[in-house]
Amino acid sequence: MKGKRRKHSAEFKAKVVLAALREDKTQNQLAGEFDLHPLQVGAWRRQAVEALPHLFGVKLLKTEVEHAEQERRLYEKIGRLQTELDWLKKKSGLSPEAGGST
Repeated sequence: MKGKRRKHSAEFKAKVVLAALREDKTQNQLAGEFDLHPLQVGAWRRQAVEALPHLFGVKLLKTEVEHAEQERRLYEKIGRLQTELDWLKKKSGLSPEAGGST
């Protein structure tokens, strides 16, 4: 028995997965190089491949949410500016609703 369980950082896992995705070495060679069990290399690779479509989908969703938020802020600003413009027109007597003589 080896002893305590090892915890690997995300950077280490990414390094292993990138090497596995290159497919220039076998799973056993990578396991020996990184001091891991071959099944662990395969599990991390499979996990990364399954997560890739979701990764890109989340980014698109995030972009859509940011776009919607920016659009909401811009419409809010347009409304404020339109209200200010109407108020200025009314006070200056330029609009027909002002009731003044022009």
